[in-house]
Amino acid sequence: MSIAHLLEDFTAPAAGVAVHLADEEALEEQRLSAFEQGYGAGWEDAVQAQEQGGAQLSSDLSAALADLSFTYQEALTRMTLSLEPMFQSLIQVVLPETVERGLPARLTEQLCEMAREQIGQPMLLTVPDGAADQVQVVLPQDLTPLPQVVEDPTLQPGQARLQVGTAYREVDCTALLASIAASFDAYLFEAKEALSNE
Repeated sequence: MSIAHLLEDFTAPAAGVAVHLADEEALEEQRLSAFEQGYGAGWEDAVQAQEQGGAQLSSDLSAALADLSFTYQEALTRMTLSLEPMFQSLIQVVLPETVERGLPARLTEQLCEMAREQIGQPMLLTVPDGAADQVQVVLPQDLTPLPQVVEDPTLQPGQARLQVGTAYREVDCTALLASIAASFDAYLFEAKEALSNE
């Protein structure tokens, strides 16, 4: 025995309701339209997600580069400040000693250059107290006339005056050392200011 009489029949139109049956072609068009709408919405979501991801990546990269630049500058400044004692000893001890040891050779070089321009003229070297012997040792013995070396107590170490005939020159390594020290002090001041502004 069949139970079909117990089940409701959905194929028959309900009372007062018109039933519209769609053919296969209309159903296919409706399916294609729904698919295209879904595909378009998915594409728009993907493009929007990519744009947001790209903007976030760009923002993160920019922040990382800014942090890296700041870190590099801070590290460079801190390294410079940590080397301050070495630079101070270089400027206060090493350079003056080097200049003092190299002064006689520099004076001899200058004197020979001046003597070439004024051959046979008397030569006079004025040096600080205690430097005459060091200069005499490095002077070429074949110079004629032999240069006269005179000590002047008013001259500082690293200073000298050269005279060949009417030509006159002053050598002042002290001023050079002072200029180097001032430049270094200015650099350290700027580095400390940069570090305190962070």
